[in-house]
Amino acid sequence: MSFPRYPKYKASGVEWLKEVPEHWGAWKLTHAVERIGSGTTPKTDNREYYDEGTYPWVNTGDLNDGDLNTCEKKITCLALSDHPTLRIYPVGSVVIAMYGATIGKLAILRFEATVNQACCVFAGKSKLESKFLFYWLLGFRKQIISLASGGGQPNVNQDVLRTLRVACPESNEQTAITEFLDRETKKIDELVAEQRRLIELLKEKRQAVISHAVTKGLNPHAPMKPSGIEWLGEVPEHWACIQLGKVCRAVSDGPHFSPNYVETGVPFLSARNVKVDGWSLGDAKYVSENDCDVFDRRVIPAVGDVLYTKGGTTGIARVVDLDFRFQVWVHIAVLKIHPEKVNPYFLAFALNSSGCYEQSQLFTRGATNNDLGLTRMVKILFALPPLHEQRLIVQYLDTELAKFDTLTAEAQLAIDLLQERRTALISAAVTGQIDVRKPPKN
Repeated sequence: MSFPRYPKYKASGVEWLKEVPEHWGAWKLTHAVERIGSGTTPKTDNREYYDEGTYPWVNTGDLNDGDLNTCEKKITCLALSDHPTLRIYPVGSVVIAMYGATIGKLAILRFEATVNQACCVFAGKSKLESKFLFYWLLGFRKQIISLASGGGQPNVNQDVLRTLRVACPESNEQTAITEFLDRETKKIDELVAEQRRLIELLKEKRQAVISHAVTKGLNPHAPMKPSGIEWLGEVPEHWACIQLGKVCRAVSDGPHFSPNYVETGVPFLSARNVKVDGWSLGDAKYVSENDCDVFDRRVIPAVGDVLYTKGGTTGIARVVDLDFRFQVWVHIAVLKIHPEKVNPYFLAFALNSSGCYEQSQLFTRGATNNDLGLTRMVKILFALPPLHEQRLIVQYLDTELAKFDTLTAEAQLAIDLLQERRTALISAAVTGQIDVRKPPKN
């Protein structure tokens, strides 16, 4: 599908953009929008500001890159009266996150609400239709984030946002553009949703293949026996049913306190860094060599050990294959196995099977950290074949799961391309690089 360009263009005078349609105007946001403001966070230890609150209070975590119809938290009339910076913004206001993990996230308020200090709100009468401004900010999100200052927590402050120049047509043409984008982005979003459903189905199938292989084996004709365990059912006759502790020579976890982190040093992994299908080390923290030497007195993770998450994202196992020194926090257990009893990769597959995962969830304690204590962890039961059969199962699963990984990667690539297409389409429409007032040429 191709779209025509406008008949005539002129220099835009707008950052990031060379030219715009000849009849379009351009304004700084501070002149184009009646009100640009933010909010604050009332003291969280004063329950009179929050208990039985009736005024919606939007945080950056609520922003969803679309119409926002509700938010999680509310504040009281007392909070409003005690904090003059807390204003109630009208329906149709556009909100953008100025800093933090959600920097650049957007939403259009579909209810009256206050906001915290990390939100910048564009409200009131404007030369810009709220949906047009929303799409403009969305189309230039990367460029806006690039203007952020600060190292640890990049911040796009209100002064930066106020000085942004937006080129746009009159209101009726803005409406035509936003209606076009509503239609086209909906189509793209539906295609993205299909690919995400496919990824979820692949995950479910992947899990089923693992669970079947580590509980029933590879021979469909093998004689079976009752395992005596409800969730496990029958297992091959020559297999054993055994507790996790029986195949480990040591089970330890990391330090039970948060260390002093440094910019560079020894990676210090938490549960979020351990994934079933790989490591997620992009946000790993670091400790000094000296602190790591102290932690080594408790446990030293080594190649061939099995890491098992016991807090946060509880119940995920992975074999250590990292070729560098690292340490783990309390939420990770280090299983040092008896290699004459169990193959580490088989053990990881078994612990990641549905039955063992369900046991790990039943053994967790605590509403916040979901802690799977070491003394409970070692009671987890799984089916154990002879070593040579374990190796065959590992080889089989490596081959089969590679197929799922390929299909998942293809689906993710399709999502990435669709999202790039979505962003490019929005950017082109709100800057007049394509003329969407007429039906496109097929």
